[in-house]
Amino acid sequence: MAKHYNTVWVAEYAREYLQDKWNNERKTCEDADLIPIAKGQMALENKLALKADRLLICDTDLLETKVYSEEYYGGFVHPNLDKYALKNTYDLYLLTNIDTPWEADDLRDRPGQREEMYAAFEAALIKYKKPYIKLNGSIKNRLAVAISAIDKLLDKRDDLNSYSKSL
Repeated sequence: MAKHYNTVWVAEYAREYLQDKWNNERKTCEDADLIPIAKGQMALENKLALKADRLLICDTDLLETKVYSEEYYGGFVHPNLDKYALKNTYDLYLLTNIDTPWEADDLRDRPGQREEMYAAFEAALIKYKKPYIKLNGSIKNRLAVAISAIDKLLDKRDDLNSYSKSL
């Protein structure tokens, strides 16, 4: 999508952080990792927002990290993560369905709980009244639906200049 809109995208900071942890320590995510992950995600997002032109595509955000914390650590969420996950706002969330095959890697786990995690993410979007659309089917279909929704948002904006200049 970033290529389509000729803008930058923010990768999931947790992937790099946790892959390094796995490679160096053979350990997976622990609750103590969530605040460093959240800080890293926001630092990356803020840095790349300065380079974005009208639109910043983010692979993830703090709300996802909050939901992950709730689901993996018995409902525990660090108070700062909880606060900022709800404080941050985005124009649109793209909730990707689990109708694609599972792809294992060093970090992905719980293939048998994909429906449960999907439901938890959607429940959070609904609970906190976040604007979202569901993406289903092929990559081509998902991309077309996402682009259509983003185009509608961009068409509603009064200021067509790069927002990064006002940050």
